[in-house]
Amino acid sequence: MNDPTEGSVREEVRTWLADNWDPNLSLVDWRNKLADSGWGVPGWPKQWYGRDLHAVLASTVEEEFAAINAVGVARTGIRMLAAATILEHGTDVHKKKFLRRILTGEDTWCQLFSEPGSGSDLAGATTRADYDGEKWIINGQKVWTTSAHHADYGLLLARTDWDLPKHQGLTYFILNMKQPGVDVHQLRQMNGHASFNQVFFTDAQIAPQYQVDEKGAGWKVAMTTLAHERRGAGGLGRANHDSGLTGPIYEEERKEIATVMEPYKWYPQRAGRVDLALPRARETGRIEDANVRQEIAKLLIMSKSAGWTAQRARAAQEQGMPQGPEGSLSKLAASNVARQASRVHTLISGADALLTGSDGAMDGVIAEILVSVPATSIAGGTDEIQRNIIAERVLGMEKEPRFDTGPFKDVPKNVT
Repeated sequence: MNDPTEGSVREEVRTWLADNWDPNLSLVDWRNKLADSGWGVPGWPKQWYGRDLHAVLASTVEEEFAAINAVGVARTGIRMLAAATILEHGTDVHKKKFLRRILTGEDTWCQLFSEPGSGSDLAGATTRADYDGEKWIINGQKVWTTSAHHADYGLLLARTDWDLPKHQGLTYFILNMKQPGVDVHQLRQMNGHASFNQVFFTDAQIAPQYQVDEKGAGWKVAMTTLAHERRGAGGLGRANHDSGLTGPIYEEERKEIATVMEPYKWYPQRAGRVDLALPRARETGRIEDANVRQEIAKLLIMSKSAGWTAQRARAAQEQGMPQGPEGSLSKLAASNVARQASRVHTLISGADALLTGSDGAMDGVIAEILVSVPATSIAGGTDEIQRNIIAERVLGMEKEPRFDTGPFKDVPKNVT
């Protein structure tokens, strides 16, 4: 059989949509049809709700959906990070139980990685999983967990062997967030939002079939999750788009987006709101200041360069190339852009940038930018971690000295 061409794929999906798209269906019913057809995630394996299409052809399918405003599968939150991890490392049991409900949006997910004593040092996790002969017993704490307060399942990294070096003693699990022994508390941020949670585990239980990959392979599996996170597999940008259309299925989708995307409302401010810099400078007259113009020019150059790097990464992904250095480069660039944007907004607004609410510049939006931007240098791996990755793995520089080798039980911990 000949490989499909862009033209043949476009014609086939266009015909299928003409015969099946119905905006009067419920969101779950429509997405179940998508799962059965393979058109919802055409790049996935045929066995698991896809069509084994190359990424370029999968983009062609997306274009046809957009052309008639057809709703796609659920992509909000970290669902697609969970799906990508399960597809690569999960068993058939995991795929049968979770993948369809990820696509239909019936289950929501969170990522249980960071801890109070091991944020950037992910391999230093001390949440423990002990096997009692029948099940895994989980005790410990996670923090900065987005959406844990309404998640059905969590991707959990826990320590199962304290006698091995820290990277080798971790195991990856799928945890039921609704069970006894899982206690979730939302955290209020200084920008007024409550996106993150701390999660406490007290004898929570995981059946052995919900261990992902081998015992001790947790670090490898976590790297898969993080690689897809860097590539934008969570689809936050796409998911946050409101079509503005009316009809039952669009209303359901709008409610889903509002619920799942609520924790991410401040992310544009965290990125610095580069789009506001030039209009604000013109509105306030600060564009006449040569120093302000110079800083705006620097910001726009940095932002455009970062965008080109991201485009290069996406192009490589579409061609099936492995993850390159663009992930860490883009992450570091995003921090630099956000900080420069914060500087520019301060130069433009002056002391008004410090005022919140109606007293502040843009009714407090500028103040929210200033207090949100520092998070960019921390979330998803600190700037220092990204510099180490770039230096050691990209530039081939000598690795920094390590003092945490040997059995993890003997390594000094950043806990009390």
